[in-house]
Amino acid sequence: MATSVSNNAKLPYSAREDWADLTPIPQHEPNFTPLCPIMYNNEYRDAMDYFRALVHAGERSKRGLELTEHLINLNPAHYSVWQYRWDTLLALKLPLEDELEWSDEVVKRFIKNYQGWHHRRLLITKLRKPLPELSFISAALQQDAKNYHTWAYRQWLLAEFNLPELWEGELGYVEELLDEDFRNNSAWHHRYFVVFGSGVRQGEEDRDAIIRRELVFTKQKISIAPNNPSAWNYLRGILEYGRLPFSSQRLFVEPYAKSKEPTDPLVSRSTVTEPADDVVDLDNPSPSAQAELPVPLAIEFLGDIAEEEDDKEKAIKIFKSLATQYDITRKRYWEFRVKELA
Repeated sequence: MATSVSNNAKLPYSAREDWADLTPIPQHEPNFTPLCPIMYNNEYRDAMDYFRALVHAGERSKRGLELTEHLINLNPAHYSVWQYRWDTLLALKLPLEDELEWSDEVVKRFIKNYQGWHHRRLLITKLRKPLPELSFISAALQQDAKNYHTWAYRQWLLAEFNLPELWEGELGYVEELLDEDFRNNSAWHHRYFVVFGSGVRQGEEDRDAIIRRELVFTKQKISIAPNNPSAWNYLRGILEYGRLPFSSQRLFVEPYAKSKEPTDPLVSRSTVTEPADDVVDLDNPSPSAQAELPVPLAIEFLGDIAEEEDDKEKAIKIFKSLATQYDITRKRYWEFRVKELA
């Protein structure tokens, strides 16, 4: 709930008559000299001195809520202040709907702050009204589409209440986000959670159909932006979930691992069937005409296939090419992979 602001709100608490009954408690005892003190400003120091006094007295009051609102605006990451606010709300039996409305603005203003999202989680757990939260979260993701705390809260909401009406639009929603930005790794992660990680799928027939659908979807995204690691990681996730060998995707991957020039390709053109221009292979879509080839992620995939098939010589050759030519930034990593196989 939003707490009312008194006329003397701009005064320090030490100058307010309605706080005169409390003796402020400073952070450090007199004559104590900290080695490396934090240089709090006077406003924050004054408010915290009275917060400590409030906690020490065990007071649960509306003026305490006013103080927490002030402190949250100054330092939204102070978990003790948030905890005191929550305990006070429960002790005073105040309407949590009002607090949720107050939280709307605070969470959006401090969107990267974990404590605000946790406070909202406590509220929804008590109120048991999860459906409107999807709209709130979607609005927050429009503000920052890759904020970890927002995504974590959305997944908590889905898992905590596990209602069909919560899940039914989720796949379509995440698809919209990927259409807007197919490099949004957070959206890819959420798609995996919805499709595979939620535990709502049962039955082998359903499982096989879902894996097939996800493979088609992911490979289409890769064909549009072949150097997008999020989609390649998702492809690996599908295969690992379905216990499918990486080699099952060889025909799809090989065209992405060869250079547009016929010189020194890792994969000979003779091993790849070039589709006719008017044929679209949904299972193995070709790289777009604008694709920058070869794609290091595809070369890495072929190296993993070789290792999977126990072809150490080929795997070492591929990993060495990544270290020296295609992915020099991760040279040390590829040298490590080579050393493991040698």
